Amino acid sequence: MKRRELITLLGGAAAAWPLAARAQQGVAVRRIGVLMGWPESDAVARAQVAAFRTDLQGLGWTEGRNIRLDYRWAELNAEAMQRFAKELIALKPDLILSQTTPSTAALLQHTRTIPVVFALVSDPIGSGFVASLARPGGNATGFVATEVQGGKWLELLKEIAPRVTRVAAMFNPAAAPYVEIYMSPFKTAAQSLGVEESPAPVQDTSEIESVVSALAREPNGGLIVLPDSFTLARRVEITSLAARYRLPAIYPYGFFAEVGGLLSYGNDLNENFRHAATYADRILRGAKPSELPVQAPVKFELVINLKTAKALGLDVPPLLQQRADEVIE
Repeated sequence: MKRRELITLLGGAAAAWPLAARAQQGVAVRRIGVLMGWPESDAVARAQVAAFRTDLQGLGWTEGRNIRLDYRWAELNAEAMQRFAKELIALKPDLILSQTTPSTAALLQHTRTIPVVFALVSDPIGSGFVASLARPGGNATGFVATEVQGGKWLELLKEIAPRVTRVAAMFNPAAAPYVEIYMSPFKTAAQSLGVEESPAPVQDTSEIESVVSALAREPNGGLIVLPDSFTLARRVEITSLAARYRLPAIYPYGFFAEVGGLLSYGNDLNENFRHAATYADRILRGAKPSELPVQAPVKFELVINLKTAKALGLDVPPLLQQRADEVIE
């Protein structure tokens, strides 16, 4: 081979070196596992991951340069959740981002050493994830999904639909360990407002329709949907059934109202993932999860869907509209 050809060949080979390989020569690449309980096709779940990734980049962590993210999507399947938790732990990441209570429980069954940052957990103390909110004490910390309780949702439902006298609280029975934090104040508020209350556990779409149709069969029924992976992932089915049966309902997050729900009151879940990026950054720089306090949301949004209200024959009080953070027309 001629000398000129050899130089050309070597030059071409150097240019073809993977960028990541050359970057790793001078930059340590950290690894984050991401365990999502919802399907990857869910737009809300994808937005949550995007919020986490974007804020990480703003803090100096860029995929392909100094960080690698390994994703697993369990699609609300308990068996897949366990399998993916083991897979991520086997990768020995520097930390794992966990979406919900079930995904966090699956991870903590298999590791008490790898840091876990959870984004949407209802009752981290009751679930056994942390010793206290101020001092978690173990390898997990993160953010509470919402602090809104059933009483506030019932008050808002009565405000927009004052004729409601019977209200059911829909929830997934698998969430029973922490559902009481919503049900207890709901029962108290129902008594003070003269409303007949009832629990409405559901495990599949057919049960959702049974609950909604039963409530609509008699006059003055209403529905509160409690936050849980099951109900959140089935927001389209639930809001569609409430519309079909002309049932006033209130939901825990704005994305329910965006797909046709009457009204919602709760925090922005993407904000939790942005905060989770901050905790991930601190842990990657040496902080211990045991010393990072669990945080609760401080900003809540009221969203009203006027189109749905009109379809239900409801006149939304002007003062309620003025209080709303968003009105969908």
